[in-house]
Formats: sequence, C-alpha cells, structure tokens
Amino acid sequence: MLEMFTAAFWAEYGELLLEGIRDSLVMVSVSTVFAYLLGLPMGVVLVVTGQHGIRPNKAVNRILGWVVNIGRSLPFIILMIAIMDFTKLVVGTKIGVRGAIVPLVVSAAPFIARMVETSLAEVDAGVIEAAQSMGASDMQIVWKVYLPEAMPSLVLGGAISIITILAYSAIAGAIGAGGLGDLAIRYGYQRHMLSMMWGPAVFLVVLVQIIQVIFNRLSAKIDKRLR
Repeated sequence: MLEMFTAAFWAEYGELLLEGIRDSLVMVSVSTVFAYLLGLPMGVVLVVTGQHGIRPNKAVNRILGWVVNIGRSLPFIILMIAIMDFTKLVVGTKIGVRGAIVPLVVSAAPFIARMVETSLAEVDAGVIEAAQSMGASDMQIVWKVYLPEAMPSLVLGGAISIITILAYSAIAGAIGAGGLGDLAIRYGYQRHMLSMMWGPAVFLVVLVQIIQVIFNRLSAKIDKRLR
C-alpha cells in the first residue's frame, strides 16, 4: 500500500486514477440531477397526499409509497443487472459510465423521495395553515412554504443522497461501469495490487468528507434558526 505514495506509482497509475475520479464524478453528478428530477416530485406528492397533507389522497399516497418502498428495498447490484436491457434501450449500452447512470437514477430516486418526504414533513403545520388562510394555492404552498422552510433539511439530505449515489457508483464497477470502483476490482482485486485497492478507497473517503463539509456549511448558512 505504501507504494501509492511513491513517484513511480503515480507515473504509472496516476493518469488511470485521475480518469477513475473523473468517471466517478460524472456518474454521480449526472445521476444525482436526474434522480432529483424524479425523486423530488415524488417526495412532494407523498407529503401533499398524506393523511395530514394539504391534499389528502389515500389511494395515490399508498400506491406511490408502495412503489418507493420497492425501489428502496432492491439491492443495487441486483437492480443494475435486472434492468440491463432497459438501460441499453435508454442510453445504448449496458456498461461504462453511461451504462451506470440509468440504474443509479432508478435506485436513488426512491431513496431521495423518502428523504424529501421526511424533510417536508418537518415543516411547522402552523405555517402551512397560515398560508392556506391567506388563500395560497397548493402549488404556492409547495413552492413558497414547504420547499423554502425545509431547505436546510433538504440540503443535508442532498449530502446523504450524493454520498449514497457515490457508494452505488463504486458498486457499479463490479460489472464494468468504470470509475474508482472499477479500478479497485480490476487492479486491486483481480491483479492483487493492494495499492490500487486502497487508493480508490482513499479517494472515495476524501470525496465523502468534502461533500459532507460543503453541504453542512451550506445548510447552516441558509438555516434561519441559526441567525
């Protein structure tokens, strides 16, 4: 493992590691955007149609909740393999960075939906009732009350979501998705190179720490309770 701190190691594998970091960041960033495009509306609908929501609808809430629970319960590696044909239909390939994005989105969206639901459920009911008494529409309540009031919690949830997707992207390397996980498997495991096993792991830990610090500070900055 100590050889990863030598100049010879970086001369031979440095470019490969940088490419792995780049691929991981691309997978995580693109997947996060699309996962939130799906998960955020689902989370909002779960809250709005809940028993104490502004537009209760037991049927919609139960069906969507059932879909979200199934999506969250499937192990990522199984899901990734199970939807390979769908992945190829959408992006034209089952492997590589593009091949990992579809299963990452499908797996992360239900997780994000629950994160959003939890954050919005923390909004003070009195604030919602005040907005309703002033004649605010459902969409106005969502955009001007729910989301702004829950923003600090949503930001912290965003950090958890991104870190989870980052972990999934490493798992995706098991079937040739590229990125740091792929390097750890191809070089660290298959070729018994401990430096290439622990090197990607170290970079993943560093990325997690950076993400968490950034989002913690951002959440604290926009939290009105801390001003």
